[in-house]
Amino acid sequence: MDGASGLNAIQQMFERAKAENRSAFLPYFPIGYPTYDESIAAIRTMAQEQVDGFEIGIPFSDPLADGAVIQAASQIALDNGTTVKKALTAVRELRSHGVKQPMLMFSYLNPLIAYGTEQFVYDAKAAGADGLIVPDLPPEEAHLFAAACEREQMALVFFVAPTTHPARIHLIGEKATGFIYVVSVTGITGTRTELPSDLREFIARVRSATAQPLVMGFGISKPEHVQMIHGLVDGFIVGSALVKAAKEGTEAVRMLTQSLR
Repeated sequence: MDGASGLNAIQQMFERAKAENRSAFLPYFPIGYPTYDESIAAIRTMAQEQVDGFEIGIPFSDPLADGAVIQAASQIALDNGTTVKKALTAVRELRSHGVKQPMLMFSYLNPLIAYGTEQFVYDAKAAGADGLIVPDLPPEEAHLFAAACEREQMALVFFVAPTTHPARIHLIGEKATGFIYVVSVTGITGTRTELPSDLREFIARVRSATAQPLVMGFGISKPEHVQMIHGLVDGFIVGSALVKAAKEGTEAVRMLTQSLR
């Protein structure tokens, strides 16, 4: 958070969290939900609560990896006129308000192809973003972004799931930069009462295949979950629970962020 950007900022984020004996907390939040201004306020509030980084959601009409909460929020954000360009404007605005944490743009592939993949990487970097997370981008298609991300020193994050074949985990480890997004369950995003019992074994398999930092998401919604994965992964992502909280207002987002942090 000290003047570094891109891959350097992300690396420093993990180092700082590790030095404090905890996993880095990277909330996901969609731009434009419940309104554009409220999404900016929610992210600024989380930044004040010392979260470690952000996944900045670019709303899309068919968010295949997302559960009902984020699907509904995405639709509201689209109805509010949120575009890729507007999401980049939001990052620029957040930086101007003094938000220093690393920000990764979370988007499905279609809007980025429509925008122009190389152009998007350049514009995201210029706005103040540090990387990209594209859930429906397979590692075999990494070339769509890899050269531009490398030139701009931006992270390009890929996903592994409990069903991912060991050879494919190796491939993802080679293609990903910044970190690998570990999907905790076979399914979609959403709050869950408990996390799977075989998480430890799954994480061990991924660790044996790559030296990249691992960040876990899907289903993490309360402090007990965070305690459960302590020491297992380098970071964790919370999305649906925060989006739900945002319905009640910024103060609800603050309270949940405090409890998870």
